[in-house]
Amino acid sequence: MANIELIKKLSKAFGVSSFENEVIDILREELKGYVDSIEVDEMQNLIALKNFDSPKSKVMLNAHMDEVGLFVKNVTPSGFIKFVKVGGIDDRVLLGKRVIIGEKKVRGVIATKPIHLQKESEKDLVDKSWDMVIDIGAKTKEEALKLVQVGEGIAFDTEFEEIGDGFFVGKAFDDRLGCAIIAEVLKEEFDFPLIALFSSQEETGLRGVTTGAFKYTADISITIEGTVSSDFPDVSDFNKVSVIGDGPVITVKDASVITDHGLRKRLIETAEKFHIPYQYKRVAVGGTDSSKIQVTKEGVKVLVMAVPVRYIHSPVSLFYLDDYENTKRLLVEFLHSLEG
Repeated sequence: MANIELIKKLSKAFGVSSFENEVIDILREELKGYVDSIEVDEMQNLIALKNFDSPKSKVMLNAHMDEVGLFVKNVTPSGFIKFVKVGGIDDRVLLGKRVIIGEKKVRGVIATKPIHLQKESEKDLVDKSWDMVIDIGAKTKEEALKLVQVGEGIAFDTEFEEIGDGFFVGKAFDDRLGCAIIAEVLKEEFDFPLIALFSSQEETGLRGVTTGAFKYTADISITIEGTVSSDFPDVSDFNKVSVIGDGPVITVKDASVITDHGLRKRLIETAEKFHIPYQYKRVAVGGTDSSKIQVTKEGVKVLVMAVPVRYIHSPVSLFYLDDYENTKRLLVEFLHSLEG
């Protein structure tokens, strides 16, 4: 069964790109006793090794720890926080959202000019992030700067909870779901060397994985992600990308990578052998760490598998527990198929 408490802790952790420390601490504690070594490199990648001295082919499991969010840009004379976005966030989802700022976990709310003061010509326009501010309840710039500093990260303040039957909402499911799956899988035993690369700064240009995969280069790499599920009534079937409840999403091609055809065939054969539902990523959008791993040194064979997630890159996302479980199960069975 899924470790819901682990998913909850990872979802709630503060981990905007370059501020992944809380996620690192959770994963380090979770993996104690299950891996042979754990290290954190200069890029804030967390790297766990298991059976690394085995002469067999090396397999990498990859997920990124960071989440989309905001950075403090400056402070207005009246104490409001101006910010910039970190990662791909739609401006339309920002207004009215609660946030947490920096090490002191200062709470605030994203705001703009109220509708009562807007001109008629402004009411149908989407407010841009650079016109918004964060209200932390400060009266002056000096008062605000006692609580927050320029350059600090800003994360969405979102509760993790179950809604309906087996559906969960929270933040940062891209890619804390991948982190949780790999942490659980590392508790299994395999007869080949495993490299778990929990990467940093994926949302700002796949930065952490570039150095992490160079230091520990595998023969095969599997990236586990949370991916777009746009299964709404007004979206055509071939544009839905993925569908909640249809199982793990297997990438053939996205905007950054073409996955290895032989490994993907083996993955699909494994799913069918164990009657695990699966689906293909229907639209070649987005990118993952796999694109950097694939071109490391002499090259690496890569796969990408994901849990479908609604409302990705927003303050509140949603996933279905069965999809998570089936993604984890397919990964375990595929890894066992590599043994021998």
